[in-house]
Order: sequence, then structure tokens, then C-alpha cells
Amino acid sequence: MLGIAQANRHTADRIAAALLAPDPRFGRTQDGRWSLARPPSDASPALDACRWAVVDVETTGVRAFRGDRIMEIAVVMLDGTIAFQSLVNPGIPIPPFVGGLTGIDARMVRDAPRFEAIVDKLLAALEGCVFVAHNARFDWAFVTTEIERATGLLLQGPRVCTVRLARKLLPDLPRRNLDTVSYHFGIEIEGRHRATGDAVAASKCLRKLIKLAEGNGATTLQDL
Repeated sequence: MLGIAQANRHTADRIAAALLAPDPRFGRTQDGRWSLARPPSDASPALDACRWAVVDVETTGVRAFRGDRIMEIAVVMLDGTIAFQSLVNPGIPIPPFVGGLTGIDARMVRDAPRFEAIVDKLLAALEGCVFVAHNARFDWAFVTTEIERATGLLLQGPRVCTVRLARKLLPDLPRRNLDTVSYHFGIEIEGRHRATGDAVAASKCLRKLIKLAEGNGATTLQDL
């Protein structure tokens, strides 16, 4: 990282110690490596104290940082309550493939609000919650990009991905897409490839996955 190709081990160790030892965010493992320090378990909220916001977006494509936009978004709480949902006018054409998959076309979003018109209500729905999504990296990228574009704010906060949880907790499943995980738990998806239907199904999957994690000893968000 520092570009010192010929540094001997002793010198490299002293440099690393000088940079990292004073910083409480880093710690040293027993075998001498430096890593991010794990916070004490009591610093992480208990699972039953967390508020979970399960998010799903339908988008014009898969490139959040290259011009694709959200055209529908939903936020569902762990108990299945729909905290927020809206079609969104993306301001760009909807590709035929996306329209065929989701059923959302230009006519449906023509009179829908732009993202900047819904951002305040969306932020209110997410406030104080753990952001959850099935493939959270995808949904987080689109939501944070749209929020930054609309407000200049950089969304922060804890995130949980139900795909990653399923990989850990359901290792024998052949796939971890929403259809497969939902089928495994006996959950019917009403309105597949629509934001609300997928978010409701993901929230039901999250409830099941949290129970499995608790059965494996997880008690805090950090454990999860």
C-alpha cells in the first residue's frame, strides 16, 4: 500500500504499528496481522431491539452509477407493514425487456413523481432502521445514488443482505434468489418483480432467517 517494495519485515512491522496502533478502529490478531477491530458485543443492538426496513427497487437497468434509475420503490417493516411505496418517473426510457419483466412501462410512470419529490418520505421510512434487501448491494447502490442526486446527502447506516444470510444459514439450497428462498420457507410472492410484492416476501424471509440465526446463537446485530 505504501509502495515500499524492499522493506524488511522488521521495518514493515514498525511502520504498520506506527500507523495503526494508536487508532482504536484497528487491532492485532494473535498471529501478528492487523485488522479492523471488532466492537464489543454490548456495543451492538440486540436483534429484538432493531427496526428493520426491507427495501426493494425496480430499476431501468443494473448500473446505478452509470445512469440507470429507480422506477419503483417499496419499504416494508419486519411485521409486513408497508412503510412506503411509490412508482417513480425515472426521466429516461424504460427498456422493453425491463417493461416485460416488471410490467412497468412508460405509460404507468408518466404521471408518477420524480425521485426528488418522494425522497423526504423515503428518508422518514428508513430513519432509525437497519437497511435490508435481497441482494442489498444492488438496492443500496440505487437508493444511495438517487438520494445523493436529489439531496446531496450520503446515506449511512447498518445493512443486512438476505442473500448473504441465506448463503450462511441455508448452505444446501441450490440458489439463493428470492424465488428459491421464499419457496424453501413456504412463502408465496404476490406480485413478483414489483417492489412491494418482492419487499413483502423478503421481509417474511428475513423473519425466518433471523430465527435461524438466533437458533445458532446470534443475539445482536453484530452477530447477524
